[in-house]
Amino acid sequence: MYQAPVSQILLAMRSAGGFESSDVSFDDAKTIVEEAGRYAAERIAPLNSVGDRNAAKLVDGEVRTPPGWRELYQDWYGNGWNSLTGPAEFGGQGLPMTLAVACTELWNSAAISFALCPLLTTGAIEAIAAHAAPELKERYLPKMVAGEWTGTMNLTEPQSGSDLSDLRCKATRHGDGTYRISGTKIYITYGEHDFSSNIVHLVLARLDDAPAGTRGISLFIVPKFLPDGTRNDLRCHSLEHKLGIHGSPTCTMIYGDKGGAVGWLVGEENRGLACMFTMMNNARLLVGVQGVALAERAMQAAILYAKDRKQGRVAGESVSTTIIHHPDVKRMLLEMRAKTAAARMLCMATAGAIDMSLRGGDETERKRANSKASLLTPLAKAYSTDIAVEVTSSAVQVHGGMGYVEETGVAQFYRDARILPIYEGTNGIQAMDLVTRKIGLDNGATLAETLSASQQQLAPLIGEDVATQAVSDVAELAKSFHGTTPLAHGAATAFLRAMAAVVAGGYLAAASTLDHSSEADSNARYFCATEMASAIAAAKAAMAGAADVARAQFD
Repeated sequence: MYQAPVSQILLAMRSAGGFESSDVSFDDAKTIVEEAGRYAAERIAPLNSVGDRNAAKLVDGEVRTPPGWRELYQDWYGNGWNSLTGPAEFGGQGLPMTLAVACTELWNSAAISFALCPLLTTGAIEAIAAHAAPELKERYLPKMVAGEWTGTMNLTEPQSGSDLSDLRCKATRHGDGTYRISGTKIYITYGEHDFSSNIVHLVLARLDDAPAGTRGISLFIVPKFLPDGTRNDLRCHSLEHKLGIHGSPTCTMIYGDKGGAVGWLVGEENRGLACMFTMMNNARLLVGVQGVALAERAMQAAILYAKDRKQGRVAGESVSTTIIHHPDVKRMLLEMRAKTAAARMLCMATAGAIDMSLRGGDETERKRANSKASLLTPLAKAYSTDIAVEVTSSAVQVHGGMGYVEETGVAQFYRDARILPIYEGTNGIQAMDLVTRKIGLDNGATLAETLSASQQQLAPLIGEDVATQAVSDVAELAKSFHGTTPLAHGAATAFLRAMAAVVAGGYLAAASTLDHSSEADSNARYFCATEMASAIAAAKAAMAGAADVARAQFD
């Protein structure tokens, strides 16, 4: 049974979220999170296993989602949940990103495969709102913000994955302001489904006279149904058979079988990648939130099982006890809880920085907040999704043999989590982005300010000397990436983990001063003593071994 962690989410919002920049009162935010938690637990969570057992199917060119999912989606958006952060001028509620993160966690804990659809729609809305022509905004945003229409992003092709420079999907000018799109896109989440009456695809494609590489990519709106109601020249060719997220249809999409799908340019020609990154950055944060969500759900399941399962004896006892009293099980549960709380703090802090960049005081403050959001995004995405795999794996371990079979449901969380470090930019790409671009923002000032804040937060909990040493270790490691030498790149992933641990540790420490419960204090102390310390040590070791990585050959 899933119980929405409302108090933990609100604590993260207070201690890491920068909620003071919002014009929404904290009491109103609390009410929204409580209601979202109730809806997630009562309406969405019961259909999670249904989606796992009844994968989406392609029948006569149409995708059928699991039983009850279409009706659930209609009810969900009918209750206004899709419009939370949508632009007010297009029917949205204009609420802050911190609330979007809070609710996104709840939807994804309840059923990640279901929640993937609105997650992508949110990103598509942001890209269209930021870059599309006014007439396109008027045509598509009201229905997308409401949730009546959904959105996708179409990047990947069979020969072009993370590196989009070899993208081959074609766009041809038609002379009337529209374009004709032709080509194949793969791994398109919810590329076809029965939730909504229209699907608005954002498609990257290349004009015939475009420059080579990523500089020649343009972005297009290519709807399933055209404004006159006719079907566009696009179709779902097949669905992937996947390790997890079975309920979510992952499609191979074909554009232009009959002469070309009609599309409209978003932004400028050959500037599509910059437009798409508006959507990608949103998605990277929200994928991090998905990691928090699955970790939370798996942790809850493990705690419930450990409280019920009798096995073995604690030293000195003559009768069997529940396994939650065994020290190693307690260790696993505490580690799961601390990592989940830390990841939640990182995601909420990133959302808070985004809110500050949009709603903060003067222009200088907004620019600083924007830089902080840029710095934190790869941490939130990579750290949260890495620990999702670790925590869901530990949940299987706590369940023992019952975790490895499907009856308990924790195997699904493990399978579902494994995609998270892969999509929306692999975690290796996040690490490279961090060391090549983000730690140098504002000539390193953003990094310095962030680490200084972490030191101040950590000091009351672990002592001034220990806090200073942890922060200086990360700062010194960051200097190793100056000039982005290939020698150091092999240590980028370990560095990201170390930096994420220090920053998250700071937020956990801050939370323990706001919430004097034993849980908040236990999470912070255990995390700093184990995860933060080991992550820094691992980063130092990785840096020492970077030369071996550079020399390694695999014949």
